[in-house]
Amino acid sequence: MADISIKELGADIRAAIEDLKRTGDFETVGVVTRVGDGIAWIYGLSSAGYNEMLEIEATDGTKVTAFALNLMEDEIGTVLLGEDTLIKAGAKARLTGKVLEVPVGPELVGRVVDPLGNPLDDKGPVKTKLTGLVERTAPGVLDRKSVHEPLMTGIMAIDGMVPIGRGQRELIIGDRQTGKTAIAIDTMINQHQQGTGVINIYVAVGQKLSKVARMVERLKREGVMDQTIVIATSASDPASLQYLAPYAGTAMGEYFRDNGQHALIIYDDLTKHAAAYRQMSLLLRRPPGREAYPGDVFYLHSRLLERSAKLSDEKGSGSLTALPIIETQAGDISAYIPTNVISITDGQIFMETSLFYQGIRPAISVGLSVSRVGGSAQTKAVKSVAGNLRLSLAQFRELAAFAQFSTDLDTETKQRINRGQRLTELLKQPQFSPLSVWEQTAALMAATNGAFDHVPVEKIKDAEKALLQRLHSDHRKLMDTLNKGDKPTDDMQKTILKVAEQVAKGYVETKAQTKVPSETKEK
Repeated sequence: MADISIKELGADIRAAIEDLKRTGDFETVGVVTRVGDGIAWIYGLSSAGYNEMLEIEATDGTKVTAFALNLMEDEIGTVLLGEDTLIKAGAKARLTGKVLEVPVGPELVGRVVDPLGNPLDDKGPVKTKLTGLVERTAPGVLDRKSVHEPLMTGIMAIDGMVPIGRGQRELIIGDRQTGKTAIAIDTMINQHQQGTGVINIYVAVGQKLSKVARMVERLKREGVMDQTIVIATSASDPASLQYLAPYAGTAMGEYFRDNGQHALIIYDDLTKHAAAYRQMSLLLRRPPGREAYPGDVFYLHSRLLERSAKLSDEKGSGSLTALPIIETQAGDISAYIPTNVISITDGQIFMETSLFYQGIRPAISVGLSVSRVGGSAQTKAVKSVAGNLRLSLAQFRELAAFAQFSTDLDTETKQRINRGQRLTELLKQPQFSPLSVWEQTAALMAATNGAFDHVPVEKIKDAEKALLQRLHSDHRKLMDTLNKGDKPTDDMQKTILKVAEQVAKGYVETKAQTKVPSETKEK
């Protein structure tokens, strides 16, 4: 192409267009008029539909696949799924008659693929029998059922305060490096540990491939990869693949949803997805709007997230649960993309940077996190003990700020601060260690009923560990019953609180013994 002058190139294009006019096949054949940055403009193809796939002749004799995104009167704007260096102006383009689709089915489980279903692992080609449309209409109101089955994350702070149900869309939002992906991975691990049978789909949009590889290795070590599909795109991939990744993952998840199974999809993250769409839109000459995003960026995410749903009994009762991730800048949740996705989803888990650096991890903000499905998607066991957890923590945060300026506090305020400190400590949880239903219920029951009120704050995690070990060894049968998720009986409650008080006594006595000598010395 380097040795052809612009004048000659123009003549070539004109000749190709004249040739097309003579054949009169404007509907299915077109001519590339200009190409660059992953976008090709094509004259002709008057019968092309939105998202329809077409093939463009490449210089090396192969064909490059593209899909139509801009449909205008005499030309269309297409997004290339291959190298734009292989295409030159004047090349012929033909419609395939197919709308953009990706491979779907159980054969993908355990694999790492790109958005088009091509393998990125060393396990050979993916042999799927079915394909699913990348863009599909979301289930209608009558095809849905209210969200009522819990999807346990194994993270006590979430399952207790912002419960997630099957078919819900719960946004994970916060600054970079505050543990957003960690929550999603723990939720995936918990599905395996609790044997829920939920299929995990992790969509990496423009992530470092080294980070995705590390995550896949960890999932293999935990035994989770056997029920997981990973769709990966890196920052070096074209914007078209980054744009397609969440839609491809959703199509794969819909296969399980429509066949009466349950799937969980994680979009990591939709900020990069919006940026990829903005890049494509600006190159397609669409007018920029707020923050240079195109006007339909809200519609982009709403039609993606609406596909996650709990289906009615007539449709097989399957579900697709979405955990989209959004990255904020300096905690600004009032920016364009964060507010868009907040208004589409059924609640959000807000990760607070200041809490993360204080060592409170997961760094979930009690005030800004909410689940709009609420208690209806919560396990009865956890619900029975976590009723006033959010209120206690919110009051503690308010009082702790107020108490800094006052030394003289009344007994009730002191009591609330003490309880809040212990609850905050209890809700800290290391990564890759999700808790089962009975473990969460027992720990929260002990803390909210005051059994740990006199345990030193720094010993709370030790007391929790000791309590769970004692219950597991001495009352295994009772805990297995509680793990089914039903509300604990009075006998269970008495047993747990009795063991909790015995455990707590050990820690309180230890503290008292260490203090006695210094007190006598002072006297």
